[in-house]
Amino acid sequence: MILKRGWLALITVFGVTLFTFLMVHLTPGDPAQVIALARYGLGDATPDEIAWVRTNEGLDSPVYIQYAKWMGHLLQGDLGNSLITGRPVIDELLLRLPATLELAVASMAIALLIAIPLGIISAIRQNTIIDYMGMSISLLGISIPSFWLALLLIMFFAVHLNWFPVFGKGGIEHLVLPAFTIGAGIAALTARLTRSSMLEVLGQNYIRTARSKGISTLVIIGHHALKNALIPVVTVIGLQFAFLLEGTVIVETIFAWPGIGRLLVDSIFNRDFAMIQGCTLFIAIFFVIINLLVDISYSYLDPRIRYSPKRNLR
Repeated sequence: MILKRGWLALITVFGVTLFTFLMVHLTPGDPAQVIALARYGLGDATPDEIAWVRTNEGLDSPVYIQYAKWMGHLLQGDLGNSLITGRPVIDELLLRLPATLELAVASMAIALLIAIPLGIISAIRQNTIIDYMGMSISLLGISIPSFWLALLLIMFFAVHLNWFPVFGKGGIEHLVLPAFTIGAGIAALTARLTRSSMLEVLGQNYIRTARSKGISTLVIIGHHALKNALIPVVTVIGLQFAFLLEGTVIVETIFAWPGIGRLLVDSIFNRDFAMIQGCTLFIAIFFVIINLLVDISYSYLDPRIRYSPKRNLR
């Protein structure tokens, strides 16, 4: 079954490469002219320079030939060079990767620090004012778009209070606002899932047995209930971490965070096809790998679940 999921992952990555390549190359405009203007300056590119760029970059070949050449280089581990800067795409990605991972890890840490306690407390205090307030806050976190939350945080904490800087990457103070912007949405979803999972576990017979034996509530929650309740939560957290690379595109652009998300946006504006394909492929591979690992680990987290090619998982 793991081999089957591995093949499905490869097919998914191949589909992403094909779709991205076609979408980029079928957009209106002359790629050679855009590249020439970016290299030689606005209004300074001559027809000869545009023709040279078109020939040198292979843009005069049919789209399927360009795609076949690109895939051939890709299978050799070569993502090509940026059409604007001339630098290898892989070097640009590796240069921006630490910043994106730093933001993703910080966002996930903030989300878990908020979500797990909030979900547990809401489950323990079900149908109380604490539960209603916690779930209302989580619903608000799910409903607010990340770009709108980012602007609100900038206006309040950066402009009015002047507590945190707005743009760029530096010390931990530069990380707070973008990390909280991304982490808020994840925390809201995880808190609701933690609450529902805890309520389900707290209703099991072995929890009632533990209570009848006089075991303290703290021990029941921490030792018996939480371990089983976090199984579906861990699965969703893994998938949410994969989604973080997609979510950082908007946030990195707003906060001028020098990560892969901002690199992708800049490449789209510059019509840097090689860089767009490299960024998209990197994000897709990262997502597929995380998704595959979560699927595999699920059977180990919950012994009741087994992947079998002969029967469906119910």
